[in-house]
Amino acid sequence: MLTTIKTFPKLLFLFIAISLFGCHPILKKEARHPEEAMTPVSFFYPEFRDDMDTASLVFAIQKNIQYLERLDPQKIFYYGSQSVRCEDVKEGQEAFLQLLAENPDPEQLNRAIRDNFLVFRATGREGSRQVLFTGYFEPVYEAGLFPDDTFKYPIYNRPGDLITADLSLFKSELKGEKIVGRIQGQQFLPYFSRYHIDEENALKGRDLEIAWLKDPVDVSFLQIQGSGRLRLRDGSTIHVGYSASNGLGYQSIGKYLVNKGFLVMEEISMQAIRKYLKEHPEKVKDVLYSNPSYIFSQRVPTGPLGNIRVPLTPGRSLALDAKLFPKGALAFISCKKPSIDSHGNITGWNKFSRFVLNQDTGGAIKGAGRADIFWGSGAYAETAAGHLKHEGELYLLIKKPKFSKMR
Repeated sequence: MLTTIKTFPKLLFLFIAISLFGCHPILKKEARHPEEAMTPVSFFYPEFRDDMDTASLVFAIQKNIQYLERLDPQKIFYYGSQSVRCEDVKEGQEAFLQLLAENPDPEQLNRAIRDNFLVFRATGREGSRQVLFTGYFEPVYEAGLFPDDTFKYPIYNRPGDLITADLSLFKSELKGEKIVGRIQGQQFLPYFSRYHIDEENALKGRDLEIAWLKDPVDVSFLQIQGSGRLRLRDGSTIHVGYSASNGLGYQSIGKYLVNKGFLVMEEISMQAIRKYLKEHPEKVKDVLYSNPSYIFSQRVPTGPLGNIRVPLTPGRSLALDAKLFPKGALAFISCKKPSIDSHGNITGWNKFSRFVLNQDTGGAIKGAGRADIFWGSGAYAETAAGHLKHEGELYLLIKKPKFSKMR
């Protein structure tokens, strides 16, 4: 009997350890499929608390439903190993809107989610259960519709010879895999790199220019953000957004600067990169050309659109790996955000959590352990997007087969 009593605490600890960690194993290799990127939550749910206004969440979900309504109701989305029809995703998000309309207190909201929704946790980065969060925003740049001594660096529309090939048409095991290139003679070749486009003027004379900017760094940063506003000399503004990529792998210019010893990892931010390039103009080309990826733009009628072609909502729109996470998914995140003083300096980082929607993707957002938050535009958005590099947690929600009203 004495032995049993002494052993009990050890067994209890073992049970707790299995419960805590058994459902969320540390990734030993990078997730390649949805079932590796998400795991169901059975016991240890997050505390569903939202630090933003309900109106912005309602707006984001409503725009999201518009995307879902454009699709075949029988289209399948993969939440981990679960196959979910588009009509069920839409019904679940409508049910969540109804839940919000009932204005539940935090305890009621948490109970309703546990009762009526399946919750999946992102498995995180290789060797970790955490997701690395970064940010992006909508920049504003001065621009000209014609080149001159001030505005020299073009933003290009998608070229007509840019071809995207669906590899699953050749081999069924390559479902979801695509390759981008161009045809030259009887060969299918990689598309022009940033070096070929900017240094060798591979696209010059094809009437693809949308506008011209003052600085090649601005062009590069506009492409990294995916969208932006261009302020013209007459005071008017045009919006540009993502159109296509040249298909070449994105290489971080920040990592390039660190590898070369020009900056240290701890100080990497968009602002630090821009400052270094301004102080070392002789390095600009080498740094920018280290990233062969090139993003083509298009004029859009309003602010930035995500990869599901709905307007992004500041603080509510998230970019995830489209191969692993279902587009348009309702999600919940916990991370940190900066506090900023009147001079624009970061005074600290505070924990926050909120509901978000998977409405975008990005060249650098790959794997189960990466997420990008859209912060909007303005000084705070630029600072938050430029400096955010914190680990947190990511959850995805989908309604259970039968949704009952909140109790």
